[in-house]
Amino acid sequence: MEACYVVVNPNSGRRKGEKDWNLINQCFKQADLSFEHAFTTGPGHANELTIQAIKKGYKTIVVAGGDGTLNEAINGILNQSEIPSDQIKIGMIPVGTGNDWGRMYSIPTDYQQAIDLIKKGNTFVQDAGRVEYHSKDGLESRYFVNMAGMGYDALVAKKTNLMKAKGGGGSFAYLINLFLGLIQYKFTALELKIDGLEKFSGKIFSMSVGICKYNGGGMMQLPFAQPDNGEFDVTLIKKANKLKVITNIKNLYDGSFVKIPEVETFTGKEIELISKPKHSIYLEADGESLGFSPLKFKILPKRIRLICG
Repeated sequence: MEACYVVVNPNSGRRKGEKDWNLINQCFKQADLSFEHAFTTGPGHANELTIQAIKKGYKTIVVAGGDGTLNEAINGILNQSEIPSDQIKIGMIPVGTGNDWGRMYSIPTDYQQAIDLIKKGNTFVQDAGRVEYHSKDGLESRYFVNMAGMGYDALVAKKTNLMKAKGGGGSFAYLINLFLGLIQYKFTALELKIDGLEKFSGKIFSMSVGICKYNGGGMMQLPFAQPDNGEFDVTLIKKANKLKVITNIKNLYDGSFVKIPEVETFTGKEIELISKPKHSIYLEADGESLGFSPLKFKILPKRIRLICG
């Protein structure tokens, strides 16, 4: 196998990336894989390292980190113009706490098994998404490969990310913030258009747009998602009694929550969301807290070649 470039996030999994690097390094040697590596030093650095690696000629990028580090590397692949994105292979050694993208593709959490899988080199080409959103700096955009969340989901992600920044985090932190966020969250009105047609107008609790099935450490928020069919899956939870939300949290893990009357599911290539008031709905994508509404999503068919289980 050709040499790979490994982007290591030392802060992933409550500094597991740093603590376990020597072990991961030994696993690469055990697999007889040639590689170069670099540690990220802060937000956005994985994007930069990926672009630099591709300019050096690397066509296999491996992320040793969590879903957020993967998202940055994906943005590096899609932001560069040296090589078509579907000719670059991306692999993952799950070091984070959620690992929802890896869960979709049966990527082992055992380091040696994950690296052996990278050496085997089986690939699958999946869709990517692009979202336009607003921030204090104006209009921005971001690519994602798993799922974007709005409303309550974005609030929970933001609270969890703040916890991670202070050394906490993880699936348990996400679960705690599911309950704490209920106290704080206020229902928000929006208009939802899919492929130019209005599909919903009213108050919502939460909304997910994505390509794969899982987020939040194993919650199946998009149970019907197919990552290579050229369409987003959308799950919209309308204004609901908060007690009913609590009693249905367990059903997020098997996707059966979509059967309750307050939930609607859709598919489409372009999604537009306008909130009332204008900037009142916040956004997270692949677990990264971004900006706020209005939002526009566009599917990019067959853009990412991943090394999978």
